[in-house]
Amino acid sequence: MKGESGLFTRLIEMMMFKNYPDVVSVSQMRKMLGGMGRNTAYKLLSEQTIKSKKIGRIYFIPKTNIIKFLENK
Repeated sequence: MKGESGLFTRLIEMMMFKNYPDVVSVSQMRKMLGGMGRNTAYKLLSEQTIKSKKIGRIYFIPKTNIIKFLENK
């Protein structure tokens, strides 16, 4: 049954984020996570707590990685 609970949670989170693109910006990620602070967001990204790709100065964050982060919290 544990797997079913995780699947249910994942479906809920996907529905909550359905209006966001598959890859989001830091600003969008902050909104998705309830308006978290800028410094906290960049810390999570720089430490790869939320997996992302950085090209130059820009972070590209797959929406699925934000959902995985929430599942682990």
